[in-house]
Amino acid sequence: MSGHSKWSTIKHAKGAADAKRGQLFTKLIKEISIAAKNGGDPDANPSLRAAILKARAANMPKDNIDRAIKKGTGELGATNYEELLYEGYAPNGVAVLVEVLTDNNNRAAANVRNIFNKNGGNLGATGSVSYMFQRKGVIEYDASVVSEDVIMEAAMEAGAEDIANDGDVITVTTAPADFAAVLEALQAKGLESVSAEVSMVPDTYINLDAEGAAKVAKLIDKLESDDDVQNVYSNAEYPEDFDPEA
Repeated sequence: MSGHSKWSTIKHAKGAADAKRGQLFTKLIKEISIAAKNGGDPDANPSLRAAILKARAANMPKDNIDRAIKKGTGELGATNYEELLYEGYAPNGVAVLVEVLTDNNNRAAANVRNIFNKNGGNLGATGSVSYMFQRKGVIEYDASVVSEDVIMEAAMEAGAEDIANDGDVITVTTAPADFAAVLEALQAKGLESVSAEVSMVPDTYINLDAEGAAKVAKLIDKLESDDDVQNVYSNAEYPEDFDPEA
């Protein structure tokens, strides 16, 4: 599941990266291309720099990144994508934000609405749930293979806001403007993240039982599988033993 959900387990993070690598790269290429429209130099374009770092964290090859930049600057021909935000509710009153990058607004709107309706959710009006989230940089590490002390020292020195360890995942949180600097500082220490992105983090979470978690996970998975959908965020908190693949 995209975004910080208090349930970004190592199994899911690695499984999603392997099983949906092609789809993930397609979404990252869109993000880089959109950012590159404002300039192809990442040192002078913070949005592009952040998008490139996110792609590197997902192990995207350098050639793919370079092509995406050139597509955005028009060197390889450009596709005009529009950025849209949909807000709604999943089952059990879980708030959901859906970020879309599309070249066809009507198609994107119809698909997103259809997915909500067919999976027990409903779309809301603009502003209906976005006030429950804050934009934050979120960098996550497998707690079994990295040192919390090393992460804490490097991250705090680079300007991170918080470091949390739930036993499985160490999560570094930053202000959006500090995301790139903190991630680069951690990468300089040889630390490999399982995910890194500027995300929408909920202020509070809704605890779900196994049945509710399965319904919410199904809706979010359907949204993430849509080609126009870039990111999906929710305030769901899943049971510790919940397995979306089961």
